[in-house]
Amino acid sequence: MVDLTEEERAAITATMQRIALLMEEIGWQTELANLTEPQVRALIEEAVEGFREAMADIAKSQASEIPF
Repeated sequence: MVDLTEEERAAITATMQRIALLMEEIGWQTELANLTEPQVRALIEEAVEGFREAMADIAKSQASEIPF
């Protein structure tokens, strides 16, 4: 099991929200086995990009200014 940081947990939550929007387009009733290759790609890309953006936003919000 992976020990996630609080930042990573927050990024996952933000990513889940993005994936949910995509799933609304695909259709929640669609079984994983019935997804097309482009749909699977879109879900993976949304997850990766969403997590990356969320982590970058978190890092920016935690960055302290250099005092000189």
